[in-house]
Amino acid sequence: MASSPARPAANEHPARAHAARPPASVSVVIPVRDDAALLRRCLASLAAQQVAPHEVIVVDDRSTDASAEVAREFGARIVNEQHIGIPAAAATGCDAATGEVIARLDADCVAPADWVRRIGERFAADPGLTGLTGTAVFVDGPPALRRPLAGAYLAAYRIVVAPALGQSPLFGSNYAVRRTAWAEVRTAVHRFDDLVHDDMDLTVHLGPERRIAFDRRLRMGMATRALRGGGVLRIRRGFHSIVMHWPREAPWFRWARRVRADLGRRRR
Repeated sequence: MASSPARPAANEHPARAHAARPPASVSVVIPVRDDAALLRRCLASLAAQQVAPHEVIVVDDRSTDASAEVAREFGARIVNEQHIGIPAAAATGCDAATGEVIARLDADCVAPADWVRRIGERFAADPGLTGLTGTAVFVDGPPALRRPLAGAYLAAYRIVVAPALGQSPLFGSNYAVRRTAWAEVRTAVHRFDDLVHDDMDLTVHLGPERRIAFDRRLRMGMATRALRGGGVLRIRRGFHSIVMHWPREAPWFRWARRVRADLGRRRR
């Protein structure tokens, strides 16, 4: 981690002091399996960032198409994962990251030009922040429905999951965590459980004592295929991802720990 900057002068506005801090370095992790065309679009959006990421890591999850070739074309660092499944691929990418912050999106995502900049600035300005997550808008489908459908999709996710976890849940297509926090939980996450939602699982293991912020301005473009089929399986996986951690991580215990942590921060 970079050393903390000097304390601002007494007459210096806090927002101005934060703006003067250099952004945290951001490693971007993209799991991919047989998604070459969409990966090309995703990597093109990362190449157009206002602030370049520290590195882009493409985790090739035993692809049989040209995904690896596309990653090389854009100068991404390729890491191979032999266990098929997003939890394993995402975890392997996070293990390989070297930036101060690990940012995660999927191969079918399109990152707005300010995505890396916002993440780096937010973590630099808030040393106590462990995780950051945001919103999404669909980039295909009927234009008039893209924003409302994405809003409803994510609202349902947050309404159901946040109370169960006692904190804002990470959203797998648009989140970032400090690498130091990942290092503390990397052996606890269920990377080889193919039924688990890796974003929920990571949120559980980070714990309500660590602070995860939700930022509506941190947007991500994503494909509508997230809505296609598999609804019953998605619900089953979500239920499994939460209940598998009970009783220790049951909502009442997590909320109690969250309240104690919040009170402790206020006292400090």
